[in-house]
Amino acid sequence: MKEVDEDGMQGLADVHAILIQNFLEIGRLPEAKHIAASLGITPSELAERLNRLSDLHGLVLHPRAPEPWVVHPFSTTPTPHFVEGQQHGWWAPCIWCALGVAQLAGGKVRIYTRLGAESEPMTLQVEDGVPLDAEGIVIHFSIPPRNAWNNVHQHCSLVLPFRSEADIVTWCGKHGQPLGKAVPLVTTATLARRWYGPYAKSSWRKWTVEQAQEIFQESGLTSPFWALSGKGTY
Repeated sequence: MKEVDEDGMQGLADVHAILIQNFLEIGRLPEAKHIAASLGITPSELAERLNRLSDLHGLVLHPRAPEPWVVHPFSTTPTPHFVEGQQHGWWAPCIWCALGVAQLAGGKVRIYTRLGAESEPMTLQVEDGVPLDAEGIVIHFSIPPRNAWNNVHQHCSLVLPFRSEADIVTWCGKHGQPLGKAVPLVTTATLARRWYGPYAKSSWRKWTVEQAQEIFQESGLTSPFWALSGKGTY
């Protein structure tokens, strides 16, 4: 990951904020030329900033074009996790992200997902980022967060809801997936509110290792699974 000075970071943060704000305001991203115009820059300048954001893991671009694919907690393409708001709906890469969308959207929303990404649907009622019917639901984080950006799509695809820890063990054995940590839905929502709360602001910055570790600890996630190391951002 490349380092960016504060002046350069502000320009990237402005792009990041306008992307998140467009998701919230119109339910999707407009064409690049409209995004660029709203920022007072050219489409080529926008493409350059998007590439720099991608280098920083501030978003995920399509493999062969400087076009946003995932701007956490939003996905521009369909996923198994859909958040229905009062006026708009959004896809999220994982259930943690879906709770992040709920936090950013505010008010009452519904999250439509599937247990273990299989056949049984589940609907969660959420108000201001807080689940209203969370009893018994656990979220499985299969891959430690320190390894998330080794393959962020794989990491997100494996953050899934289950009815019990026993169901997670069975599911991992059936599908040959790594057994990670089961986190209560309420705890995952607390993490999402803390993690994604500032994402629509132009003051947004990637979390430092120390900040990310503090968020995990304040959310009650203190086992070695959640330990971060080295430099960089999350």
